[in-house]
Amino acid sequence: MFIFVPSLQNVALAPYHFPKTYSFMAEPLAERMRPHSLDEYIGQQHLVGEGAVLRKMIDSGRISSFILWGPPGVGKTTLAQIIAHQLATPFYTLSAVTSGVKDVREVIDKAKKGRFFNAASPILFIDEIHRFSKSQQDSLLGAVEKGVVTLIGATTENPSFEVIRPLLSRCQLYVLKPLEKDDLMVLLQRAVSKDVILSKRHITLQETGAIMRYSGGDARKLLNILELVVEADDTDEVVITDRLVEDRLQQNPLAYDKEGEMHYDIISAFIKSIRGSDPDAALYWMARMIEGGEDPQFIARRMVISAAEDIGLANPNALLLANAAFDTVMKIGWPEGRIPLAETAVYLATSPKSNSAYLGIDAALALVRQTGNQPVPLHLRNAPTQLMKELGYHDGYKYSHDYPGHFVVQQYLPDSLQNTRLWHAQHSPSEEKLYQNMLRCWGDRYKES
Repeated sequence: MFIFVPSLQNVALAPYHFPKTYSFMAEPLAERMRPHSLDEYIGQQHLVGEGAVLRKMIDSGRISSFILWGPPGVGKTTLAQIIAHQLATPFYTLSAVTSGVKDVREVIDKAKKGRFFNAASPILFIDEIHRFSKSQQDSLLGAVEKGVVTLIGATTENPSFEVIRPLLSRCQLYVLKPLEKDDLMVLLQRAVSKDVILSKRHITLQETGAIMRYSGGDARKLLNILELVVEADDTDEVVITDRLVEDRLQQNPLAYDKEGEMHYDIISAFIKSIRGSDPDAALYWMARMIEGGEDPQFIARRMVISAAEDIGLANPNALLLANAAFDTVMKIGWPEGRIPLAETAVYLATSPKSNSAYLGIDAALALVRQTGNQPVPLHLRNAPTQLMKELGYHDGYKYSHDYPGHFVVQQYLPDSLQNTRLWHAQHSPSEEKLYQNMLRCWGDRYKES
């Protein structure tokens, strides 16, 4: 369940201190190319570059507990191993997939017994810490707070959703980014020129567009693709081209986890593109979701929300069209469903925008929470019984349709709130007509200050 290395001074990297009988050649390329020092580490210069926050801590010889958050294949595990190697401190590792509370407690007990006076705390690295249950995370709190262990967690999911607040408050959070194209090119060149196996082949990187696209900023995936393409060719001369990579892989290159963070990032970009009146961007993000296998009902549902929230009274037809698109997609499915979805996305993005109704209901909810249960004015109350009539229920109510223009001034809000304004028009061409009608009805009450 865990690995303990009492001293790292004489090994290259703790988890890879194998017996002499181990066959080095059996390792996948991604493992053979794993960096052993910060000088070999590629990317994340905002964290480990000269003068960066993590680099300073490592150089000082003391680190505090932290969590590394980033997509797969960007160097989270490698960075933890490099830190343990450079600090020459005991290094324990647990996988949240296979370890339980008992394993956590065993590691903490070993760390307590093996720690020397004034020595740096042993490092406990937990991969995929977001998979730990609340009780498992709770079991870490005391040891982290007292410095029994220095926790390094790695996660691909947003820690604010997946890591309990007490543990998160005891750790720094560092965000790792997908590797840039330049970083990936350095890694590719290093692999073909320095790897003990690939360097014996004559590999030419003639085109790299496809391999970059399929890797999606993931170094591990990049090296796995390179290894697959090279091993599929039984000649010493291998020319990497886009066509070769595409032929070898025959798969969707898009990284899209319908349960993960990218799911929420892309739908957020889609909705914000509609709100920002950019139909090109809206179509692009929709295409990303479609190609990634997103549920069309999810896309349609979010457009219904956007039509009400972002377009609103500026173009009430938007909500009708969004609902129609939802119904149409339910009836016809894929691939034809992409057409009404695209039509609606363009319509919403090119429509005038207003969130006055959205702001109005939020203001009303806030007012209700602030003022509590205000009594309904008597003239607005229903009077189905004689007693209610005797108590004055419904007395004085003016039926609007009995008056010119189907309007008459009377109080509709509770007595203590009778002049409160909650809806403020935003004066798009459509909404301006509504505003002018309110001015005609209510006069000064609707004049904006």
